[in-house]
Amino acid sequence: MISALPEGVRVRLLHSVYGDPRAAAELVTLLTDRQTAGLDPLPTEPAELAPALLRTLRAEIRALPDDTRLLLLLAAADQYPVTTHAFLRAVTAARLDTRALETAESAGVAHASAGGVVFRNAWTRIAAYESGSPADRRDVHRLLARVLHGEGETPRRSWHRGAGALGPSGRLAAELRGSADKARRTGQLSLARTLLERAAALCPDPSERSRLVTRAATDAWQAGDGDRARRLAADGTADDALTGLFALRAGNATEAFDALLGSAAQRARPGRGNDSPETGGTPGDGGTPLDPATHLLARATEAAVYTGDLRRCREAARLAGRMDIAPPGTLGGLAAAFEGRYEDARDLLQAAAGRSGPGGDPTLLVHAGIAALLLGDHTRAATATLRAAASGRARGATAVVAQAMEFRAYADFWTGRPQAGQAAATEALHLAYATGQDNGACHLQAALAMFAAITGDADVCRERAAAARSYALARGLGLPAALAQWALAFLDLTDGRFAGAAARLRALAGFGPGHGHRAIRHLATPHYVEAAVRTDDTRIARGAHADYHRWATAVQSPDDLALSARCRALLAPGEEAVQHYRTALDLHARGTRDFERARTELLFGGALRRLRHRTEARDRLHSALEAFDHFGAPHCAAQARAELRALGARAAPTHAVNPTARLTAQQLLVARMVAEGATNREIAARLALSPRTIDHHLRGVFTRLGIRSRIELVRLIAESEVP
Repeated sequence: MISALPEGVRVRLLHSVYGDPRAAAELVTLLTDRQTAGLDPLPTEPAELAPALLRTLRAEIRALPDDTRLLLLLAAADQYPVTTHAFLRAVTAARLDTRALETAESAGVAHASAGGVVFRNAWTRIAAYESGSPADRRDVHRLLARVLHGEGETPRRSWHRGAGALGPSGRLAAELRGSADKARRTGQLSLARTLLERAAALCPDPSERSRLVTRAATDAWQAGDGDRARRLAADGTADDALTGLFALRAGNATEAFDALLGSAAQRARPGRGNDSPETGGTPGDGGTPLDPATHLLARATEAAVYTGDLRRCREAARLAGRMDIAPPGTLGGLAAAFEGRYEDARDLLQAAAGRSGPGGDPTLLVHAGIAALLLGDHTRAATATLRAAASGRARGATAVVAQAMEFRAYADFWTGRPQAGQAAATEALHLAYATGQDNGACHLQAALAMFAAITGDADVCRERAAAARSYALARGLGLPAALAQWALAFLDLTDGRFAGAAARLRALAGFGPGHGHRAIRHLATPHYVEAAVRTDDTRIARGAHADYHRWATAVQSPDDLALSARCRALLAPGEEAVQHYRTALDLHARGTRDFERARTELLFGGALRRLRHRTEARDRLHSALEAFDHFGAPHCAAQARAELRALGARAAPTHAVNPTARLTAQQLLVARMVAEGATNREIAARLALSPRTIDHHLRGVFTRLGIRSRIELVRLIAESEVP
């Protein structure tokens, strides 16, 4: 039954039950239809997740002697739901005899270690805590609070003080809120959320209680607990910023834009403070507090980017002007580009891309990466997105890590790192699902479709693209829908289906926001020109190239200028094309898009062959072939070999000495997982693919390596990876 759930629901379900198969099987039977479909958040409290399992475990704990249960309760309170590392100090302070734990060890419930008590599993720990009476739980929390007086232990002491309270207390609620602020500043968002929830439970003021719950929901979301965040938000004050953030990452991006823009306008009014549920005064690049309205405008810009409705960027830019808000650079840059003011767009985007120093605000770093991508600066894009992910981790903001890796994937497409990029995107996909960011997961599915197209995994490309487009079109996400379409078009292009490739690429911006994407069509222009030339239908392609060249000239990106020269070569007759190809390769030498450089050499080699420049044609084609083999792009390598055969030249060896070099990136990933002992179903779950596709890949692995069993595969993988 678990395997029948949508991928995002399945990942979140397994995460919520700590990976326990018994709890997972029980929870599936308790879900509503809306929860099963991913429309409503999953349960978050243990009693809702696996009540039958907990009853069984509580009975097991209650069968133990009283002194053993007391020690287990103390240990559990020290670990759940906040880890405080105070058990041994508490035992010493209360002069408890730890020999009673021997009974728990004999029963297989828990055992003592140098650091305290290790429970059999997470559910046993929860059962040990819940087996205690309310009075006993309060007592152990007070004991733990008394021994927590070290530097930096204030938030955890406050937690235990709050958990040991008898009833509502405004003083304790205020203390817990202050401790939550401290925890947030040190990157402990999960702890901050827990403290705020307890503060809300103790707060006697209903309006303040609602604000505390909303703040807790924001911390939960940033920490990656999407289900808890959505449940808390339903109990707190209606907040457009939080509603917009949820919609941006897991709903309709157009609705997200409207909510975020409205919230930005509200926070820009005179008299509004800097405390925003979205930012909380998060330091920006260089340590300067990030203005809440500016932060919300940045989020609204992301919504416009995801939908592909770049007209909304102009709307946001106008709002920034009316409200005297300093807009994020990507906002003004995109608005200027949409209006054809390419020089202005370049200057604004360069300023945004320059805000990519280490330790900056992760949202600004993501925007710096987006700006660098639009400028064709893939090195800076990779740096900015990696720093965004690192900054998110340091701040406990798990949610932003997956988003940063979405845009990192673009830098990996063409810079000769398809296998590493695919591995990073697969990991980010799992993280996006686990944190409830299904829109981000859709974008990553589309990115993985592109990686599969590059590495020649046609089945995976189509499966990923279909999944991405189905989800994206239902939620108005033009960016992943267009990226998936581009992946399919590239697959068509490398397989020689030029008319299909041209049709797909021509339509990328034609469907309008939520279906196509103008920026993706622009990025794909060199591939569109290639497909159009192959089908002798270049009228529209010439116009597309003219616009592409105008942008490349404005930003002076060597790679974009190289691709523009390649387009001009494709569109030029006979010998006239040769100099354009030479210009393109000279420009490629100054850029970073190594994959596209190899594509240029392939096309140049073919043109030279047709012009009967046999010696140079052979050299160019061999160079392209070597690059494609290195990148793990067999379809492109096959094109180079076909050109060499047409030339009458001998192709380089098909495979390297290492047998695993015969595998595509996806096949190698599957082979390594099999070698580690994973089953096909386990691999399918980890890669978000169907078991049938994994079986297909494994058959392909066996065929390419000339083996018949998993045992032989384990041996080959081990031998190939010996240094």
